[in-house]
Amino acid sequence: MEGITEGVNNLNIMDSSASNNNKKNRIQVSNTKKPLFFYVNLAKRYMQQYNEVELSALGMAIATVVTIAEILKNNGLAVEKKIMTSTIDMREESGGRPVQKAKIEILLGKSEKFDELMAAAAAEDALENEEQS
Repeated sequence: MEGITEGVNNLNIMDSSASNNNKKNRIQVSNTKKPLFFYVNLAKRYMQQYNEVELSALGMAIATVVTIAEILKNNGLAVEKKIMTSTIDMREESGGRPVQKAKIEILLGKSEKFDELMAAAAAEDALENEEQS
């Protein structure tokens, strides 16, 4: 009985919200739901908030994720931290046969010039809005 009590006292109970903490910065990209620059701008916001963003996609949306990552990298906003590829089994419809889908996850971090570039872009937007008024 003492061993059980000791085991219970040493048990680590993880809050489900705590275990999903590292996934708050994940964007699951679809190439049919939103335009490309919606995801680019969302990724910028996530990098401001969390210092990094994980872009994730399945199948045909993989090309969209790669394009988003390249836009962010080529504009000097992000650096590539990690790229993970895998295949997952999915069922096309209930009772259908399983189909393997390619999956990619790209982890991007803020570049050294991220904050500087974002501040410059914000100042430019403010100047344009002032001129239009």
